Amino acid sequence: MYKLYILHSKSLNRYYIGSTSNIEERIRRHLSNHNGFTRKAKDWEVVYIEEYSSKQEALIREKQLKGWKSAIRITELIARSRDALSSVGSEHPDL
Repeated sequence: MYKLYILHSKSLNRYYIGSTSNIEERIRRHLSNHNGFTRKAKDWEVVYIEEYSSKQEALIREKQLKGWKSAIRITELIARSRDALSSVGSEHPDL
C-alpha cells in the first residue's frame, strides 16, 4: 500500500505533499535533521492521507496536487475530507 500525504507546518503556514510506502518512517525523516524543504520547521503534522495500491498511482496523484500550486485548493481538499469523515456513509471526495 502506498500513501499520498500532506503535511502542514503551523510555524511556516506551509504544506508539503509527498508519497511513500512507509509513512511512519517518512514522517520521522521529515522531522529529523536532513537536507530538503521540510528541514525549515520541526512542527510538521499529517493533515491528509490517500491510499493507493501502487507506487505509480500515488506518484501521479502527488504530481497532480503539486501542480495545483495553491494552498487554497489544498486547504479545501483537506476540509472536504474532514467533512466526509464526519458524515456517516460518506465516500472519499473525488477530485
